[in-house]
Amino acid sequence: MKICPLLISIFFGLFCAGQSIPPLKNFAPADYGGENQNWEISQGNDQIIYVANSQGLLRYNGSRWDLYPLPNESIVRSVKVLGDKIYTGGYREFGYWQYNAVGMLEYTSLSQGITGDLLPDEEFWNILRSGRFIVFHSLERLYTYNPEDGTLKWVDTQSSLPSVFSIGQSVYFQRPGEGLFSIENGRADLKYDFSAFQDDEVVNMFERGGRRLVLTRKRGFFTIEGEQVIPWATALNSTLSGITVYSAISLKNGGFALGTISDGLVLLDKDGRLQFRINLEKGLRNNTVLSLSETEDSTLWLGLDNGISFINLSSPFHIYQDYSGYIGSVYATAEHDGFLYMGTNQGLYQRELDLEEDFELVPGTEGQVWALELIDDTLFCGHHAGTFIIDKGKAVRVIPIPGTWDFTSIPENPNLVLQGSYSGLYVLERRGSSWSLRNKIRGFDNSSRYLEIFQEEIFVNHEYKGVFRLKPDSGYNEVQLVAVDTVHRGANSGLLKYGRQLLFANREGVYSFDTASGDFVKDTLLSGIIEEGGYVSGRLLSGIEGKSLWMFTENNITIVTPGKLDARPLVRSIPVGADMRKGISGYESVFGPNGEGDFIFGANNGFFTYDLSNSKDTEFEVIMDRIDLSSQGSGKWDYRFVNPSMEGAFDNNENTLDFHFYTPVYKALSRPRFQYRLIGIQDNWSPWSERATASFSNLPHGSYRFEVRARMGNEFSSNMASYAFEISRPWYLSGMAMISYLMLGLLGAIVIHRGYRYYYRKRQQEIIENNKKEIALAKAQSEKEIIDLKNKQLKEEFRSKNNELAASTLSIIRKNELLSQVKDQLLNETPQDGIPTKIIEIIDRNLNRTDDWELFKEAFNNADREFLKKLKDEHPNLSPNDIKLCAYLRLNLASKEIAPLLNISPRSVEIKRYRLRKKMRLEHDANLTDYILSL
Repeated sequence: MKICPLLISIFFGLFCAGQSIPPLKNFAPADYGGENQNWEISQGNDQIIYVANSQGLLRYNGSRWDLYPLPNESIVRSVKVLGDKIYTGGYREFGYWQYNAVGMLEYTSLSQGITGDLLPDEEFWNILRSGRFIVFHSLERLYTYNPEDGTLKWVDTQSSLPSVFSIGQSVYFQRPGEGLFSIENGRADLKYDFSAFQDDEVVNMFERGGRRLVLTRKRGFFTIEGEQVIPWATALNSTLSGITVYSAISLKNGGFALGTISDGLVLLDKDGRLQFRINLEKGLRNNTVLSLSETEDSTLWLGLDNGISFINLSSPFHIYQDYSGYIGSVYATAEHDGFLYMGTNQGLYQRELDLEEDFELVPGTEGQVWALELIDDTLFCGHHAGTFIIDKGKAVRVIPIPGTWDFTSIPENPNLVLQGSYSGLYVLERRGSSWSLRNKIRGFDNSSRYLEIFQEEIFVNHEYKGVFRLKPDSGYNEVQLVAVDTVHRGANSGLLKYGRQLLFANREGVYSFDTASGDFVKDTLLSGIIEEGGYVSGRLLSGIEGKSLWMFTENNITIVTPGKLDARPLVRSIPVGADMRKGISGYESVFGPNGEGDFIFGANNGFFTYDLSNSKDTEFEVIMDRIDLSSQGSGKWDYRFVNPSMEGAFDNNENTLDFHFYTPVYKALSRPRFQYRLIGIQDNWSPWSERATASFSNLPHGSYRFEVRARMGNEFSSNMASYAFEISRPWYLSGMAMISYLMLGLLGAIVIHRGYRYYYRKRQQEIIENNKKEIALAKAQSEKEIIDLKNKQLKEEFRSKNNELAASTLSIIRKNELLSQVKDQLLNETPQDGIPTKIIEIIDRNLNRTDDWELFKEAFNNADREFLKKLKDEHPNLSPNDIKLCAYLRLNLASKEIAPLLNISPRSVEIKRYRLRKKMRLEHDANLTDYILSL
């Protein structure tokens, strides 16, 4: 008996290990900004999630987490959304939260008036509605609050357990050692004293088809029918007795979700059969599930001892996550003879289709598996070590040549298969029931990862060299012609024969081979899928029957099928992005539909399935959460919130706005993306982004309208949220300012006009004055020219006088020299009859004549009128001969030239000069001639 539960638990673990589970999303405390423990979860009518966290009330709208601490900053143990109020209970505190006009939560305490009546260290673990009352439950009391009149009463329960249950109009609680009680007329009444309810803790109660189910912590389910209490006989009831259940809820589909202390989450169907077990090994963040809540869209939320998680129970996706690394990355999937095969980087794994058990390694296939291809009921495995034939969980290597990429059947010869390998192309041949290598095709040795036979030619895609077009001989022994298209190539490019088309895909788009031109022509429809979804890989895959084409992009997995009414194909996208599906770029794989109608996609640590028939559109809205308005004044920033439901009118300095919006859709494999615009300054839509905020700063004055829309995968929100507002003109552009500007303009115009008049009058006067000055200047210039002309004339006269003086002086000098020479000649001859003596007397008279001097003096005065006057003023004691000598010296005549003029010898002239110096009292070193010239 002791071993049996252990064996069941082992089976239970193995059973769950081989399961795929619905999509799961985890939030760490760092994500939501609170403490580790989360005690209760509730969803409001606005689809927002509220969580009772050890640090306060958490609010999550699908894009943003917000934390609201209680006034006493205590732990929040319970939360319940009823109508437009969010009720919470904590340490010696309970009340409700409500949104104000600007979209912020404000708290109203209900326990503040009875603080003195609260028990010491009392905490409120549960909140529930019973009729018109709101019930707050602590370990020892039930407080009933009537929202209509605000009355508050309490009932002592004398219980130390944190659970209370509402069934119909009744409220139940448990007293350890006594049983289950109900509240009747404000008093506790014992209802069920069954031993299991006395010895084990009751986790929850459910009403199901006229009967009541009671779940205990360690013993599982019990049924209450009338006054009888019997164990609920289910296949796993004994298994449940081996685990410790902490929390439980009834699901919309009739099943149950059980949160355990150390075994994670257990999901049961309505008959108590195990559906899923999700724990730390399956990706759950923590194995202790403190609280559970199911939302309207069948999303199960888990409050954990460390974090928060949610599971999309109704999702068409199921995920097999290999956290242990046992299987590895899945490159290919196939079903054959009742087995499901997974080709991974670690080998080929298999399990029987009808058993939900874990995968097992097929012996001998350790290593990289590249391809699984079912051809004429034979399953080929392309492996790094060669080619294998797979049959009922066993592998036989038929070709030991390393590196098999892919296989394709050779048309019109079912016994031949073409194989692409690391070193070229090989032909496999079936002889009887076995396959073997027939030959390698000569003339081509390139790696052949993608190959297709199209119109009697072999096409091989090489990512770096291009697309090879090979013409083989009829027996596929040798390549007769090789042509290569180097234009169409690229990393992760793909090649596929789909229907009657040969398709090639790379980053530039999808191309179809045109037989007439012998070239690839771009397919606009298929290329649009890559352009819109974002390029990840050119990998192209077809379904089992070749009627579907699969493409992989950044945002989606796209399936293309032939049109039903016309030749235009149908395009359908599966909204799961590359970051969520965790595929292997360039090596994506899809298989299906399988026997259950699911498609299987390989991932880098397992695989996931997709039920195309269960895929349905989700209608959702985008909602304006709140608007932050900030302005700068007096050197600091001021912040406030505005009502998003009313148009805004803001001052000019209130021109920085932050818009917060959200879409309350919770999907683990896709996140909402938003697109917005601000009409009035940005009329074009922004790029799609997961960021749920939009900020605009320093907006100019004017009228604006902010619009935002959302999409989840390929589905768009049913609405477009908007907010209209206006930023007023600055004070210097207001109406009064404009009137003031007009008045100032008029006044300025008048002042400027008068200023211009004054200026031009002054300018006119200046011009007149300038003209007068110019006239006077011209007159002065004329007079100056007249004076210059007169001076010139005077200079000419002076020069003429000087010439006359010089001529006169020269004439006198020559005359006197001549007379002196005649006299000397006469004196040297013998006088005869006294003639020479008479002649000498005549000569002496002429030499001593004063009229020559007078003539010279007059000419000298005309030439240098001021000299004689200055000379007489400076030296009044000079004799006439001295003055005459000075005059000759003024003419800068030498002593030899002066001597004839004075009729004396040059020696006598020197004596006269000496005497003149003394009369003038000149210094010894002074030059007489220079002095006279300086006067």
